[in-house]
Amino acid sequence: MESTAIQTEELIELAKRARKAARTLSTASREAKDRALVAIAEALRAQAAEGSPLRIANAEDIETARLAGLAAALVDRLILDEQRILDIAAAVTQIASFEDPVGEVLGMKQRPNGLSVGQVRIPLGVIAMIYEARPNVTVDAAALCLKSGNAVLLRGGKEASRSNAALGELVRNAVASAGLPADAVQIVPSGDREGIRELVRLTGMIDLVIPRGGEGLIRFVTEHARVPVIQHYKGVCHLYVDEGADLNMALRLVENGKLSRPGVCNALEGLLVHESVALAFLPRVGKLAAQGLEIRGDQATRAVLPSAKPASPEDYGQEFLAPILAVRIVGSLDEALDHIAQYGSNHTEAICTRSYERAQRFSRAVDASCVIVNASTRFNDGGELGLGAEIGISTTKLHAYGPMGLESLTAKKWIVFGEGQIR
Repeated sequence: MESTAIQTEELIELAKRARKAARTLSTASREAKDRALVAIAEALRAQAAEGSPLRIANAEDIETARLAGLAAALVDRLILDEQRILDIAAAVTQIASFEDPVGEVLGMKQRPNGLSVGQVRIPLGVIAMIYEARPNVTVDAAALCLKSGNAVLLRGGKEASRSNAALGELVRNAVASAGLPADAVQIVPSGDREGIRELVRLTGMIDLVIPRGGEGLIRFVTEHARVPVIQHYKGVCHLYVDEGADLNMALRLVENGKLSRPGVCNALEGLLVHESVALAFLPRVGKLAAQGLEIRGDQATRAVLPSAKPASPEDYGQEFLAPILAVRIVGSLDEALDHIAQYGSNHTEAICTRSYERAQRFSRAVDASCVIVNASTRFNDGGELGLGAEIGISTTKLHAYGPMGLESLTAKKWIVFGEGQIR
């Protein structure tokens, strides 16, 4: 109990420093915030080459993870090679180019009594990010929070502790060089989940918690939090191949959605095929076994594709995070919609179709943070949707739905301009 009390005191001190920094950051100019972002991007590019302190720290994390037997998909998320670091720097540069959301006035109208009434965007305050195995989140979250005027507490997993520490130092130095408080970005030391429990209970000090990681982590945070939480339990993404669909296109969508990066949340996990195209299409999907794809299908699928393994009831609705695809043949769009309603996770749903009417119906009927017509599920990503880096993907509707960019990190307060009116 004593160690927990000390840890709580340390967390409270970090939160106090963050709240103080947030007050300064909330009124900082766009120029100052953009200087910090440009400095972060330049520092990242300077450490992209092999042998830099950042690459050395990351290599140590990767070696430790492999020796510990961490799953291949999680090891892949840890890697910061030269191209990934340059991509992170490019995302930070892009965020700097965006308009500053803070101070934007919305919907100003004049009331009959002469009052001018509207809303203005303001920062949320202090955001706590809790994440696993993704050191890129350290920079993405810091950049988005800085641009939107929020302070951020970054609590990464122990598997990326060296990488996160190196990135945290890089970001803090860049922020300070721009004349902003370094405490606007702080790394919370990784530890056991008791520390997370204490962090998410800091009401009045933290304004929003965003967990990114496995379903177990997110449920733990949600169950114990006393502050608002953005939830994203898992990404069970489907592609429905409609009757009359372009099968060459459909095959590309399956290959890209499932095999380009199987361990990410926007990867394809379920394939629904209309019975009229199943005989022509599924054997072509079966050939992706040469790239390591494992198909688990219902009885109708296995009648067309004998190489498919029998799908268990648990396979539908499963986030495999591996080159495994749950396949089912359906008799209609309605049957596909029913399947998605039962097994989807409100993340990403896609349709491959030549029919404008069915595309429109699918788009309206599916409840998902992103609905995609004739493109890969992998496009449900902040960068791909024009948000720059994303701080997370919300699969609940309060207060954001889908990838969260700058606007999702602000609130709106009412402003009223008068000339002496009284009520």
